[in-house]
Amino acid sequence: MEKEYFVHETAIIDKGCKIGKGTKVWHFSHVMSGAEIDDDCNIGQNVVVSPGVRLGRNVKVQNNVSIYTGVVCEDDVFLGPSMVFTNVVNPRSAVVRKHEYAPTVVEKGASIGANATIVCGNRIGSYAFIGAGAVVTKDVKPYALVVGNPARQTGWMSERGHKLKFDGESNAKCPESGEQYSLRDGKVSKQTL
Repeated sequence: MEKEYFVHETAIIDKGCKIGKGTKVWHFSHVMSGAEIDDDCNIGQNVVVSPGVRLGRNVKVQNNVSIYTGVVCEDDVFLGPSMVFTNVVNPRSAVVRKHEYAPTVVEKGASIGANATIVCGNRIGSYAFIGAGAVVTKDVKPYALVVGNPARQTGWMSERGHKLKFDGESNAKCPESGEQYSLRDGKVSKQTL
């Protein structure tokens, strides 16, 4: 039976992992036993996907990213070049802490910019946007734009990745899609017709 996904000849795919239909795994990447990658994902060059990692549909992982045990990325997540996940809060070479891995969840549609660091144990909300080089040390709200070290929220983003400008009545429109958003009690939601 022919594979329903593509693996470059230099990539390593361990037995016991799951890779979905239409997924592409590129040069020098390693998908380890116990990892689960759903349909239509793109795993760039020099990427490591560790045991227990789960990637939803259409996740885009750019070059030089290591996704460690404890990380879950929901559908449509973007992981920028050389961004970093951690999985232990206080690592020491001489102290084994595999039983202390803190889970990290990246919710649907979120984007993490190049060279950003996500400290373990945090949740990145749906459609959040983590700026390049940001260091995330706490949970990020859905639709939030965070930048800096430590990362601080500086605005809100649409599902298409545009900064939202709210009017006096706390309403905003995505300039690309025309979709309407509202800001109420510190939370953004997309309006449905």
